[in-house]
Amino acid sequence: MLSDSLVYVAGHRGLVGSAVWRALTAQGVEPVGWTSSELDLRDRDLTFEALLQVKPDVMVMAAARVGGILANDTAPVEFLNDNLRIQTNLFEAAHEAGVQTVVFLGSSCIYPKLAPQPIPEAALLTGPLEETNRAYAVAKIAGIEAVRSYRKQHGHRWISAMPTNLYGPGDNFDPVSSHVLPAMIRKFHEAGESVTLWGTGTPRREFLHADDAAAAILHLAEHYDGDQHVNVGCGRDVSIAELARLVAEVTGFDGDILWDTSKPDGTPRKLLDVSLLTGLGWRPRIDLRDGIASTYRWFLEHG
Repeated sequence: MLSDSLVYVAGHRGLVGSAVWRALTAQGVEPVGWTSSELDLRDRDLTFEALLQVKPDVMVMAAARVGGILANDTAPVEFLNDNLRIQTNLFEAAHEAGVQTVVFLGSSCIYPKLAPQPIPEAALLTGPLEETNRAYAVAKIAGIEAVRSYRKQHGHRWISAMPTNLYGPGDNFDPVSSHVLPAMIRKFHEAGESVTLWGTGTPRREFLHADDAAAAILHLAEHYDGDQHVNVGCGRDVSIAELARLVAEVTGFDGDILWDTSKPDGTPRKLLDVSLLTGLGWRPRIDLRDGIASTYRWFLEHG
């Protein structure tokens, strides 16, 4: 049980890491973690020193270099190298420290651009990736393979979880590096008479609140032990145009929504098959509109 474990949350100041931290503290668990200024996980020696000193029972790997389409497309070297370094250092240090349970967090971008919908876990490596975030996806695929390899060679109870698009308190609202939903919230909040968004608005995306993702991650840590990575999502999607109208409603924007069709849409549709996760007894609780509203309130208080 997690209540009897020492849990290290790597990346506990980020969107999903902070949600995992909140969920643990709500269960009476006192997790441990370091900020990036306290511990640079790209530094192998410092990472080993930290984990060997603490020797946690459980490690949730939420630390990563993340960003939206523009950030991924313009800095693929950093997205590849930083994530590979972080993952390798954490895996090797966790092995040396004898960490019993590791939950590696990836992303739904690991799947082929034209994967079947909803996307089953078996779709991994069955086709070309979306070009705009291929470097990040390759790093996350390497993480999945690392987990499988440590399980096979050393018998570790380590697992991989692949969340869909996440949002919520603590999200990144930077206009350059943010993902689609927080970027929309900021755009609509700051808008005048119109808002211009990338693409056509037709791609469909699935969105899961970070607190639901955290609940799923901790559920897997306690109830799952398998080689297969597990999709984490809500099983429902909306078009980007529908999302825009929802964000406009929540933020009180009543101007024109324009579309810059010279900009890329990205993957046409990305909806995860979450039957493996739901078969383990987990269900999401937060409705999309309610989640956007609470995220907007957080943005107003902290943004």
